[in-house]
Amino acid sequence: MHLDLAFFAAAIPAVLLVGLSKGGLGGAFALMGVPILALVVDPLQAAAIFLPILIIMDIVALWAWRNHNDQRTLLMILPGGIIGIALGWATSAYVSPNALKFVIAVCTILFAARYFYQVYGPHSAREQVPKEHRPVAATAWGTLAGYASFVAHAGGPPFQIYTLPLKLDPKSYTGASVRFFALVNAIKLIPYFALGALDFENLVASATLFPIALAATMMGAWVIHHLKTEVFYPLTYGLALVTGLKLLWDAVI
Repeated sequence: MHLDLAFFAAAIPAVLLVGLSKGGLGGAFALMGVPILALVVDPLQAAAIFLPILIIMDIVALWAWRNHNDQRTLLMILPGGIIGIALGWATSAYVSPNALKFVIAVCTILFAARYFYQVYGPHSAREQVPKEHRPVAATAWGTLAGYASFVAHAGGPPFQIYTLPLKLDPKSYTGASVRFFALVNAIKLIPYFALGALDFENLVASATLFPIALAATMMGAWVIHHLKTEVFYPLTYGLALVTGLKLLWDAVI
């Protein structure tokens, strides 16, 4: 791999999009990072290059959202995330990432479409009551989020499917999301090193992109800090829908 003009032409916009997502601006941007970088390097290498960048972004996002969290949500979904990482490590040689993307895509599209039907459909006048925490559902969706994050850095949609119907305050929601994926990415370092994906060449490539990652993450956090609730949820569900369509495209093509 050469760190030439072609590499940076793909890597810089990829990191910018993922950084905006890490700052809190929705998972759709994050899913575009690896495919864009995979235009110039092997897809597995693209995922490996992104993991240290994601961790640097996580550190910045944790600082930006240090005063906001929903601890109960985090404690409910995190055990499933850890289980998902372990399953991803154990089955990484046997499960097709495209099959996983297809399943996540269908679930996410239906999930987002249901929201827009409820809010803007013929029964939109009915108030949507926030859902209560459900331990079984939290573990199931958390496991899928951890698994998808391990194999494809695509854990956002399963996390959203469980957490968005809770109708948390936007800042609390973002704080919990930032903490969940920071922990998931930190844990992923162990199996990624064990699989030999984080070699010296990939780490050097990651290091060259750190400044862009920092700036983009702060930018995303600034935008979310200034979004009102009535704008945040339609925007987030809309980005979830885009995410699902993007995953479906990747899986089929």
